[in-house]
Amino acid sequence: MTGDSAQAENHPPPADRVLIIKLGALGDFLQAIGPMQAIRKAYPMAEISLLTTVPFRKLAEASGLFDAILIDPRPALWNLPGVLRLRTMLCAARPQIVFDLQTSDRSSTYLKLFWPNRPLWSGIAAGASHPHANTDRDAMHTVDRQREQLAGAGILDVALPDLSFLGDEGIDGMTLPDRFVLLAPGGAPHRPEKRWPAENFADLAARLQAAGLTPVVLGTKAEAEAEGAILRRCPDAMSLIGKTSLLQIAPLARRAAGAVGNDTGPMHLITISGCPSVVLYSHASDPALCAQKGPSVTILRQPDLNALPPDQVFAALKPR
Repeated sequence: MTGDSAQAENHPPPADRVLIIKLGALGDFLQAIGPMQAIRKAYPMAEISLLTTVPFRKLAEASGLFDAILIDPRPALWNLPGVLRLRTMLCAARPQIVFDLQTSDRSSTYLKLFWPNRPLWSGIAAGASHPHANTDRDAMHTVDRQREQLAGAGILDVALPDLSFLGDEGIDGMTLPDRFVLLAPGGAPHRPEKRWPAENFADLAARLQAAGLTPVVLGTKAEAEAEGAILRRCPDAMSLIGKTSLLQIAPLARRAAGAVGNDTGPMHLITISGCPSVVLYSHASDPALCAQKGPSVTILRQPDLNALPPDQVFAALKPR
């Protein structure tokens, strides 16, 4: 079945108790906030629980979308006591419908944990009452795939995430430059091929400074190499390495003139927040499937990021 032939319901099934499953990673979780907000809009009076993992608890709490947040310990399937504890937690939520936005092999097996009183299920699990049966789903962007999945369960109004719940009070104590550009040189430690070289970020920082834009570096202490390269080349740059939480990135992005970063989770927060951004992709990830979304996003893709020149990145940035 393709998306064209899938039959969507005209309205979502009635339910007083709803469970949403979204375990991670950061970029995927952020892009699922729009669908989560659509589910809350479709079930304004329902008790909605979220099954997620520890890194996303605070973000989920800040959203105000959920009546309960359940933490999945992700037990190995051979760990029978762990699986039984997970089953007890899920069954205690007593959902009448489950929206599996993770749609992984793991999350799909969770439908079996509800036996014999299985709820309605939106996802790809065998036996799902509202299956997303598009055979091309793995070739779709995450946003489009989840929008089509929810349409099959009668939820037709799915917008991009609204992060206004991450208010500016989170950065009220920060002294920020008048005009600044966020730089996000980080990335998964085990995926170095997704990182633009530190010296290229340093070159870009110098160009920004010459244009009257102060570079502000974001990331964790794992980005010490890039931080050092940028500050050596551009001493007037500001480093927030290790000094910001996920909840502070969106308000920073709303104040920034622009942003440049690798294909990494924080760039999803930045682009969704409306900051004019340039996101750098190598052969290691496909923007057709996972590109950052927002009102002003430029994707630059080079199979080997070592070959992407700083002047091309600088020219692609259109700061406000």
